[in-house]
Amino acid sequence: MLKYTDQYDTVLPALESKIEEFHYFGYDTFTAEDLWQYCLKKKWRKKDIGEMRLHEMINDIMEMTASEFVAYHQIEGFKGDNWFSDMKQEDLEQLLRPASKK
Repeated sequence: MLKYTDQYDTVLPALESKIEEFHYFGYDTFTAEDLWQYCLKKKWRKKDIGEMRLHEMINDIMEMTASEFVAYHQIEGFKGDNWFSDMKQEDLEQLLRPASKK
């Protein structure tokens, strides 16, 4: 869900431009909404978005690199995954128990 829809609509051309740049370099699975959420959750998490000036927002968007954006999404993916959700507790304990020396 998008927050700050007025600001989103205002910076949408910059977001779309950055997405086109990412697509040019082969990162074609991301959308302007993905970039916006990245800005809200990572770049601007400690800022009051309602008080930010337009040029600050545009500058942050335009100086963003594909590598930092992709790295953020990879880390978020790891946070969301529960790799052991299908395992029984005893299977997980067996997996994490150190092997006995023979």
